[in-house]
Amino acid sequence: MNKISIIGLNKEKSSLIKEIMDLGVVEISSQDTKLADPEWLTYVKKDGNEAEVLNYDVKISKISEILTSLEKYDKNKKPLFYTRRIVSLGEFDRLTANNGKTEENVTKILELNKSLNEIISEENKIDTSILSITPWLSYELPLELSETKYTSVLMGVVPNIADIQKLNDDLRQKTDSCLLNLISSDKDQHYISVICLTKEKEELYDILKQYGFNNVAFKELTGTAAENVTAYKSKLKELGTEKINIEKSISDFVPMKEDIQILYDYLIIERDKNKILSNMLKTDTTFYIEGWVPEECRENVEHVLSKFECWNEITKPEEGEQYPIMLQNGSFVQPFESITELYSLPSSSNIDPTSYMAPFYCMFFGLMLADVGYGVIMAIGCYAVLKKFRLEGTMQKMLKMFFYCGISTAFWGVMFGSWFGDAVPAAAKLLFNSDFTLKPVWINPMEQPMTLLIFSFIFGVIHLFVGMGIQAHILIRDGKKIDAVFDIGFWYGFIIGIALMLFGNSIIPGSGKIGTWMTIIFAIGLVLTQGRSKTGIVSKLISGVLSLYNITSYLSDILSYSRLLALGLATGVVSSVVSILGSMGGRNIFGFILFFVVMLIGHVFNFAINALGAFVHAARLQYVEFFGKFYEGGGEAFNPLAKKTKYNKIIKEEN
Repeated sequence: MNKISIIGLNKEKSSLIKEIMDLGVVEISSQDTKLADPEWLTYVKKDGNEAEVLNYDVKISKISEILTSLEKYDKNKKPLFYTRRIVSLGEFDRLTANNGKTEENVTKILELNKSLNEIISEENKIDTSILSITPWLSYELPLELSETKYTSVLMGVVPNIADIQKLNDDLRQKTDSCLLNLISSDKDQHYISVICLTKEKEELYDILKQYGFNNVAFKELTGTAAENVTAYKSKLKELGTEKINIEKSISDFVPMKEDIQILYDYLIIERDKNKILSNMLKTDTTFYIEGWVPEECRENVEHVLSKFECWNEITKPEEGEQYPIMLQNGSFVQPFESITELYSLPSSSNIDPTSYMAPFYCMFFGLMLADVGYGVIMAIGCYAVLKKFRLEGTMQKMLKMFFYCGISTAFWGVMFGSWFGDAVPAAAKLLFNSDFTLKPVWINPMEQPMTLLIFSFIFGVIHLFVGMGIQAHILIRDGKKIDAVFDIGFWYGFIIGIALMLFGNSIIPGSGKIGTWMTIIFAIGLVLTQGRSKTGIVSKLISGVLSLYNITSYLSDILSYSRLLALGLATGVVSSVVSILGSMGGRNIFGFILFFVVMLIGHVFNFAINALGAFVHAARLQYVEFFGKFYEGGGEAFNPLAKKTKYNKIIKEEN
């Protein structure tokens, strides 16, 4: 990644930004730090037009609302995976140069959406009103009636726990000139009305309050509750008809959706052009840009800059300077960048771990799922989707990664003799009463779990040693060769020595003694070197001795690789259980149907659960055990000025 500085004339700025955006390889950095420098402020000021950016954002928001609305009424079959439409640059420019008709359609749809929202709001309001009136349907007096010449009418509610009969008795004790009506009840409250003499209203109201009475008033309504509900339902019917007509009018614009998507993407591009100006500095006649460009794109950028006669300087980052990260790997490794990105991009001072991590991730995933049937289905499924759909970004990377993981899964399935578990022998036994079996090329983990456990630990040690080796490479690169020897080389020797001391004789007779001497020698080396940053001989020795305790951390990391065995066995065990359950129906029509149904459901479940487990745990072994030995995240992704469209992928025509 190279640092680039550009100075040009303001009159060429718009054209230059357009061409830089077409290239899509230059990240324009913010210049806020320079604006805090009085010396810079003497000559320059911040560029940009925030009002214009805001205006574009408002338009984009409105068109996004329209496209969401049209999507609702689009009856065309939706693809399984969303992909952007391919549009040539010339076609895109032609469509956006004359978008007056599209803007008229946008205005019309906005008005229709506004009318539709008003109707929906009115419907919701009426539904709420009907809901509030429904408990009073049996109330026969007009809702607006609250008093006559001599009487008052109280309408309200009391909590459901209130004793209505006792309330009535208390009211009648106070006066005989009142009438309490229980209109209806629900789980929360009773709906009541009380008719009384106006002169006794206050006294009776005090009694009602003791029972938690709350007034209910329908100030804007006239007539009975039933009459109002009828009127409301009639209004709802009218609104429903009007709503259908508006929705029909909106659906008539569905064929124009692609034109509106073009307009949306055009506005996104124009917004980004104006937005990036805030990262630039200017004088009355010139502008200043500073940013980043990948080394491999340097010539293309210089060609564009020379076309506009801009002064430019492209240099390497200064020592210790942080720069944006763009990962670049081969066809096999590139899909596994999605795993690295899920964790964090590497810092500028670190290295991209993907090329080292990819083979291990692929192998571990296959070991944990380890079934020919599952692997073939995964690989073929991912391949078919990648061929049928023009996927981009993380989704494309993930599917490519799972394609390779599917091949790894099938490979380990052959090694372990797992073809949908033991479904093939089970089917042969049920259908043909045959003892046909598929023997593993290597081992059957169900019968030889300890062998697989040992190899899991061996794979783990290799994985950890590679991580430690990368850290040694980083130290040597940074001129710390002694640190690489003391902090990595000595630990290599110490761990290998312990392994030989404990298990060497069972593999190579006599190597146990060599392991003992290696352990002693490298332990002494660690004691003498691991405290070298301390002051004083005693502190150095104490720190060195305590560093030997880190062997427990390495042992803990190695034990973590037992999950390779655990998840591999889980897949096999569940498959065996599925086969047993499927075979319980016997050799008859019912048994054959049961076998097919159980196998289908069981293996779909087993595949889903254990594929997810393999994905998660293979990633965990990278993030915790492997990355923990050397990796520093925290890098910022390279974010070039480019046409970041949502609906259309704009490509240049080939000459």
